[in-house]
Amino acid sequence: MKKINLLRNEMKKNGIDCYIVPTSDYHGSEYVCPAFEGRKFLSGFTGSAGTLVVTESEAGLWTDGRYFVQAEQELAGTGITLYRMGEPKVPTIIEYLKKVMKKGQALAFDGRLVSVISGKKMAEELGGSEKIKLNYESDLFTNIWPGRPLIPANMIWELSIDWSGQSTIDKINTVREKMKKSGNPALILNSLDDIMWLFNIRGSDIPENPIALSYAYLTEEKAVLFIQAKAIGDDFRKVMTANNVEIAEYDVFYDWLKNLKLEPGQKVLLDSDKCNYFIYKLIKDKAVPVLDLSPTTALKAVKNEVELNHIRETYRKDSAAVIKFIKWLQEKKEIVNEVEAAKKMDSLRSEIPGFLDVSFGTIAAYGANAAMAHYQADEANNATIEKAGFFLIDSGGQYYGGTTDVTRTIVMGEINVDMKRHFTATVRGMLNLSNLTFLYGCTGRSLDIIARKPLWDIRSDYKHGTGHGIGYMLSVHEGPQRIYMPYRKDIAETILEPGMIISNEPGVYKAGEYGIRIENILAVKEAALSDEPANDELTNVDEKFLAFETLTLVPIDLAGIDEAQLTVADKKELNEYHQQVYNVMAGYLDEEEKNWLKEATRCI
Repeated sequence: MKKINLLRNEMKKNGIDCYIVPTSDYHGSEYVCPAFEGRKFLSGFTGSAGTLVVTESEAGLWTDGRYFVQAEQELAGTGITLYRMGEPKVPTIIEYLKKVMKKGQALAFDGRLVSVISGKKMAEELGGSEKIKLNYESDLFTNIWPGRPLIPANMIWELSIDWSGQSTIDKINTVREKMKKSGNPALILNSLDDIMWLFNIRGSDIPENPIALSYAYLTEEKAVLFIQAKAIGDDFRKVMTANNVEIAEYDVFYDWLKNLKLEPGQKVLLDSDKCNYFIYKLIKDKAVPVLDLSPTTALKAVKNEVELNHIRETYRKDSAAVIKFIKWLQEKKEIVNEVEAAKKMDSLRSEIPGFLDVSFGTIAAYGANAAMAHYQADEANNATIEKAGFFLIDSGGQYYGGTTDVTRTIVMGEINVDMKRHFTATVRGMLNLSNLTFLYGCTGRSLDIIARKPLWDIRSDYKHGTGHGIGYMLSVHEGPQRIYMPYRKDIAETILEPGMIISNEPGVYKAGEYGIRIENILAVKEAALSDEPANDELTNVDEKFLAFETLTLVPIDLAGIDEAQLTVADKKELNEYHQQVYNVMAGYLDEEEKNWLKEATRCI
C-alpha cells in the first residue's frame, strides 16, 4: 500500500477526494508504452485492461472476465479490492462512486487518459444532481513515480504503395469525401493506428505495436500531422510537403488545439471510440463536437487486395512456425516449462523474413494456468509442461506484410472425459462459425451464437468475445468489427464487410483445472454461388451473402477430439480444414515436418 499512500498524499495536497487511474495513454491505446503504466505501477496488476479507483480509505480495481483469476492472484495482500466487472451484484465504477462520494467532494483524473464516453458519463451522472466536482486536468504521478520512463520517439518507416495499396493523398481525399458527405468539415484523430494507416507510416513507440505517437487534424483545405521531430527524417518531410501535409511537434498538440480558431457552431468530428475527454472539452468550449466513428476506422478495417495478398502469405509463413513449434513440443523428451516454450515459439517466428516483433506477449499456459485467458508466465512464476493434460499457446507476430494471432490447445498426454468433451465442443464451434454463409448486413453479434452453441449444449460458455478485428502491420486488436454476444449501447455494431479480418476463438476455462481455446483468423469475403439450383419463387437473387476465408493453417490436435460428439457435417468440416492445411502448408516445410503434418491432419 506504500505507493497508494503516496498517491493519497498527493490527493490531499490537491484537495482531491477520489482519483481514477485507467489503463490507457493519450490515444486510447489498448497496449501502452511504459511511460503510461501508472495503474500497473500503483497496483501491481499487469493485465492489459483495468481501472484503479482510490479514495482516502479504499482502493478498488475493476477488470473484465479475461483477468479475474490473474487479478485475484496479483492483488493478493495489496489491500486493493477486486471488482469483477459484469458479475452479479458487482457495482460499476459510477455506481461505486455514487455510494462512496459525498456532495461537494472532488473527483479527479487525467482527461487525456479517459475516453470521451467515460468522461461524459461521469460528468452527467456525478457532476449533475450529485454535485461532485470533476477535475479532468490532474496528473498526480510527477511526485510519486521516481524514474518514470520517458515517452519514446523512435524513427518511423514509410510504406510504399506496393505494401499499402493506396497512396497517402488518395487516402486523405477519400476521408475528405466521407467527411463532406456526413457534414463534418473538420476531423481530429488521436487513434494511433488510424493515423498510421492514413499517412502510410509505421513506428515502434509501443512495444509489439508498429505505431508512432502522433495526432492529426484534417479539413478540406488543411492537414496537420503532429509527430515527434526526432522520429522523422527529411525525406518524409518532403513527401508530406508534396501531399500538402503540415508537420507539427507532438508536444504542442494540446496548446495548438486551445488556440485553434473555429467558428461558433462549427462541427468537429471526434472519434467516439478513441477520443479522450480532454480533447472533447477543448472543442466543446469553442465549437460543436460530433462523436462518431472516424471514417478512417471503417476504411482501414476493409483491407484492399494488395494488403490481403500480403496478409495471406504472412499467415502461411506464420502458420509454418506454429506447426514447427507443436512438432517440437510433442517430440521433445526433456522437461520444458512455460517460459522456455514461449521463447521457442518467439524464436521460430523471429527466423521468418520480414519479422518485426511479436504482436503481443506470448501466452504459454499449462494446466490450471490456461484457465486465465491472458495469463503471462515469467521466470519467477511458471509451470513445468508435463506429459498429461492441456497446454495452451496463444501467440502472434508483427511482420512486414501482416499482423498474426493464433491459439492452439495441445494434448500433452492423458485427458479425462470432461476435458475431451469441452475440447471437442470448442473445435465444433470454431469450425461451425468458420464455415458459415450469412446474409450481408449481419454484425458480429448476429454470428456469435454459432461459435457458442456447441458449448451451450453442454452448459458451458466463455467470458470473452468470440472475435476481434486485426490490423495490417498494426494493432492485433482492431475495430470496429467484432464478434461479441452482449448488447452494449456504448459500442456501435458494425456490419461485416468483405476485406475485414477477424478472429474466431471460442474456449472453455475451468478455474484451477484447465483452459481450452482454439483460434483461427478469418477474412470476410463474398460467398460463392450455391451449388443448389436457384428457386426464384423462394430466393431474392439480389440478396448478397458473405462467407469466411480461413487464413490460419495450423492443425487441430486430434487427440482431444471425441468423434462420438461430431455430426457428419462436423467431421466434414474438420477433415476439409485439415486437408487444406496439408495441401497449402506442405510446401513451407521440410520432409520430416511434412510427414509429421500428414499424420496430424489425417482424416477421421
